[in-house]
Amino acid sequence: MSDSDRQSALAALVAALPELDWIKDAPKVKRLSRDFHWFSPVLKPQLEEKFAELAVRPRDEQELASVVAACAERRIPLNLRGGGTGNYGQLIPLEGGVMVDMTRLNAVVSMGQGTVRAQAGIRLSDLEAHTRPLGWELRCIPSTWKLATLGGLFGGGFGGVGSINYGPLASPGNVLSVKLMTMEKTPRILMLQAPDALLLHHAYGSNGIVLEIELALAPRHDWIERLDTFASFPAAMAFADALAKSPGLVKREVAVMAAPVLDYFTDLADAGTTGQHGVISVVGVESDPLMPSLLAQHDGRSALHFAEGENHGHSLIEYCWNHTTLQALKVDKTLTYLQTAYAPENYHQQVLAMEAQLSDEVMSHIEFLRDVNGTLTCSGLPLVRYSDEDRLNAIMNIYRDNGVKINNPHVIHIEDGKQGVVRADVVAMKRACDPDNLLNPGKLRGWEIRDTLADVKITGINN
Repeated sequence: MSDSDRQSALAALVAALPELDWIKDAPKVKRLSRDFHWFSPVLKPQLEEKFAELAVRPRDEQELASVVAACAERRIPLNLRGGGTGNYGQLIPLEGGVMVDMTRLNAVVSMGQGTVRAQAGIRLSDLEAHTRPLGWELRCIPSTWKLATLGGLFGGGFGGVGSINYGPLASPGNVLSVKLMTMEKTPRILMLQAPDALLLHHAYGSNGIVLEIELALAPRHDWIERLDTFASFPAAMAFADALAKSPGLVKREVAVMAAPVLDYFTDLADAGTTGQHGVISVVGVESDPLMPSLLAQHDGRSALHFAEGENHGHSLIEYCWNHTTLQALKVDKTLTYLQTAYAPENYHQQVLAMEAQLSDEVMSHIEFLRDVNGTLTCSGLPLVRYSDEDRLNAIMNIYRDNGVKINNPHVIHIEDGKQGVVRADVVAMKRACDPDNLLNPGKLRGWEIRDTLADVKITGINN
């Protein structure tokens, strides 16, 4: 479609649906087309000139369906956004079109015994504010939970705080079902149960429009947030490993930061963290009295310790997971990061070996979690002193050569990052729900070779 034809189609779209909340002002549309892709000095120049041409905030499913139908009729690309806290340019449109802000579709639909169903646009903080008074909390939340939406976590996220107990979001039993809308001239509303529901997880909104997500919940706990410091990285890692492995100690988060990562947390400087290695943990109030003994065994010092919500509304969670990178970039904009996955059978040895080999260039940041099989392991979000793309790739290859998997955060395509391979079932979902490739086009590499892939049947959609 030529530029003039595209502009005519966009004008006709607005004229056909004048009652909708359209955003046409270019600076506002550009802001809605941004996420945290600038964490990557590789993605930043690739995506800095990519924007939607028009944005809209639907107030309900009916308004959303009208936009979808009109865009499908005119072959206009459509992208979805929640809180815009993704790090890989997930929401950034490669081919322009319409940006749909989903944040008004933010209702809690229903609560069950240990389950909740909510619309995709609800902020995770608002969702947990609804469940906690009823005795339940989310099983895992990202460090961006104050702004991130449920749909954003599902469409572009991984897991986060709580994954030490329940694994990432993709672990069996965490996501129970999704309600979705197809990208067609007559949009269909479909209910998809797990495990097929996970075919839309971490697909960047490219193979279906998620309207609602049903999650399993965890019993609510009262939590204590801690920052403990150590003179050496091996001591910090040993303390964190012991805490993570102790089945009787209730915890929600265990993260290790090698020096000088804590130096970038300028808001915490009064706690005497300069030059120290640190462990941030979130433990149950019933387990917190046992922590001083464990800390003493590893020659650690308590730097910060407070009950959830006591620290003037600030949370140590906001220094973990991808927030570690954000906090560091506030101080040094030349830094970037990686995403590493250690082997469950020898993660401790791998972490120490990589810290010893790369500490001049790479600052270790380790997050403990269970993998999708329930095995305790850890992943890394290390800070990197960036020089150029060739050296960044070389560092990633050093990790690979040492048996550490890299989930590359510096690539646009889904398959080049965490997914790792072209998945025929993910592509089949797009074929069933977005036959004209209008949802976030350009992000799913498998779409370009779809005709060579096996004909996968998706239960409840195309069989």
